[in-house]
Amino acid sequence: MAFEIPQNLHPDLMPLAWLLGRWEGRGHGDYPTIEKFEFGQQIDFTHNGKPYLHYVSQTFVVGADGTKERPLAVETGFWRPQPDNKVEVILAHPTGFAEIWYGDIDGAKVELQTDVVARTVSAKEVTAGHRLYGLVNGELLWAYDMAAEGQPLQPHLWATLVRS
Repeated sequence: MAFEIPQNLHPDLMPLAWLLGRWEGRGHGDYPTIEKFEFGQQIDFTHNGKPYLHYVSQTFVVGADGTKERPLAVETGFWRPQPDNKVEVILAHPTGFAEIWYGDIDGAKVELQTDVVARTVSAKEVTAGHRLYGLVNGELLWAYDMAAEGQPLQPHLWATLVRS
């Protein structure tokens, strides 16, 4: 699908403009405390003319025929570009934790590390994360390494999405 930069895009968002739109596809998950799994995903990066992107990611169980069967996880937040190709990301999860990420923008690649992970009493213990997003041959590839439940930082989720 052809992509055009919106005319009302805030100039500070130009380094992240390639993320704008709806992305859909499939991913995989693995971690020592759970069984391996596959999932469907939809990510939306939107803007309102201000110097941030609004981000929503929704994952779901996918049936054999590709239909969405039931929701899995959701996260939402804001991507805030900073000078010198830096970015700040604030994410919230309905499972009871929130994260502050800092990272670097390098062309059509963003690499993020957690700075703070805060959680409610009932949330699972997530202590750190590393994320990588990249545009490869027109597809959004991303990976998430996680430290949680007493486990060290290691691969957890990865997916390939296309702009819809």
